[in-house]
Amino acid sequence: MSEQSALPGRHPEMRLVCLGFGYSARAFLRAVRPGAVTGTTRSPEKADALHQSGIRSIVYDGGSSPSLSEAIRSATHVLVSAGPGPGGDPFRFHFERDIANAPDLAWIGYLSTIGVYGDHGGAVVDERTLCVPTADRGLWRLEAEDAWFALGRRIDVPVGVFRLAGIYGPGRSPLVSLKEGRAKRIIKPGQVFNRIHVEDIAQTLVASIARPARRYYNVADNEPAPPQDVIEYAAGLMGMDPPPEIPFDEADMSPMARSFYGDVKRVSNTRLRSELGVRLRYPTYREGLRALWESGTWDNAS
Repeated sequence: MSEQSALPGRHPEMRLVCLGFGYSARAFLRAVRPGAVTGTTRSPEKADALHQSGIRSIVYDGGSSPSLSEAIRSATHVLVSAGPGPGGDPFRFHFERDIANAPDLAWIGYLSTIGVYGDHGGAVVDERTLCVPTADRGLWRLEAEDAWFALGRRIDVPVGVFRLAGIYGPGRSPLVSLKEGRAKRIIKPGQVFNRIHVEDIAQTLVASIARPARRYYNVADNEPAPPQDVIEYAAGLMGMDPPPEIPFDEADMSPMARSFYGDVKRVSNTRLRSELGVRLRYPTYREGLRALWESGTWDNAS
């Protein structure tokens, strides 16, 4: 199969339900352009903003919801982008019956994280690599993946599980953190991360809808890189000096931020390219940051 970019296109018959309507879901919506869309949020203010942009919004903070049940039962596609907690995925738990009784449901997409792999000492990981998450949130994600996969098998609906690398794009990148004075150039020898532009997440989901399958996909760029290199490159684009180097052991970081540095792995995206035919628009952080900077959209998340 030759690689090709999944281009945005109108899907007037699609009735999309986004369980959790955040950064990645917004980019997906712009790419897929469904006939109807329902999105959940925990914030009444965000729900009002969604409504004003033409999206049916439902405020959801757990438990049952008759309006959400109704939307799910009429859906053709469901995207799950909200994270689970220690009790599991509330959407799968509370709405499993509605999902099972959605007669036109053709695809479920679950946004997960490469954090499920845990630490592999810098080795290359792919979708067949053993998952040994080192943090509770990685374990919760892994359990949620299994639960959605099992539900898909039971109701005979393809479930794509998309393990996302570090997400960046308009309004969310080192360009923004440098502008706001928050960027840190933390040095930990041997540490590398994969990243993914939000537009490449969106085109991956569009490609999966065209080729629905019960599969796991690593959604990551082609080049795992040291975090300090990314900061330096972004600073160069902006014509400013990078922040000073800080040894990892001396860095002032939140426990969550520090935990990200505990895992070192190099993520293979071969399946993404060979099976879905995705050609990344931004194969490394260089293309992605340069395009953001040159477009002038780098500090606008809308």
